[in-house]
Amino acid sequence: MTQIKKITLSLMAFSTLAVANTTVDQKLVADIAVAKEEKTAAEAKLKALQAKLPQNQDIMSHVKFGYIQTDGNTDTQVVSIDGTVEKAWGDNSLKFVFDAQYGKADDLVNKKKYFTELQYAYLLTDTLSFTYVVGYKYDFFSSYDYQSYTGPGLKWATYKSDRQKLDLEGALLYSQDKLTTVTPPDDDMNTYSAYLAKLTYELQIIENLKFNQDLSYRSAFEDSNNYFIFSESKLSSKISDIFSAGLSYKIDYTNEVAAGIEQRDNTLSAFLSIDY
Repeated sequence: MTQIKKITLSLMAFSTLAVANTTVDQKLVADIAVAKEEKTAAEAKLKALQAKLPQNQDIMSHVKFGYIQTDGNTDTQVVSIDGTVEKAWGDNSLKFVFDAQYGKADDLVNKKKYFTELQYAYLLTDTLSFTYVVGYKYDFFSSYDYQSYTGPGLKWATYKSDRQKLDLEGALLYSQDKLTTVTPPDDDMNTYSAYLAKLTYELQIIENLKFNQDLSYRSAFEDSNNYFIFSESKLSSKISDIFSAGLSYKIDYTNEVAAGIEQRDNTLSAFLSIDY
């Protein structure tokens, strides 16, 4: 009888401990779930607060160097440098864009052009900005000695997430194109009102691989045949904190050109870029 009581007491003690452990485990699981919810809420609050901070006041620069050389039936060299320099203060910002290309084939220069653009922006809302742009383009191998334009516009931060960003821009322009020497000389300058539409898209494909697409369309109001298109598609991968490497494909299209001049100028290049 005594032995039976000992066994019974042992079973009761074991059952009590098992129930206690089960209760502790359930409480621990519940506490972990609550902690995860609190962490998610805290991260969301932190992201919202960071979005309200003023824009970065430092000067941000991105410079890209490209080079292509071929040997054989044709000796070709193409060198390019382009980039952006940005400065923000409060709701104001300045962005300077530059792009220069120089190329030779069989020791004859076949590409010589550069482009610059300066844009001022003032933040009106979280997603909408007033802009004013000034642009200048020189292309030795085109129907134009130079092209210039200036005017106000709007920029809309259409979509932004952890992996993607899409911006749309539009501007009304006063444009001036100096044509390659024609007869009579007084006819070599063309001034007109125009509009500019831009799209900028960014996609972080994976942690170390990014895709960028820039597309712009500029056209005269009174002459729809007088238009210019520029596109750059770019894949880049980080190789250090400040260096990236990748491939870039540019299309520079001019609809109205002189006889013997190609409308479309394409450039495919490998590049090394620096962010600082």
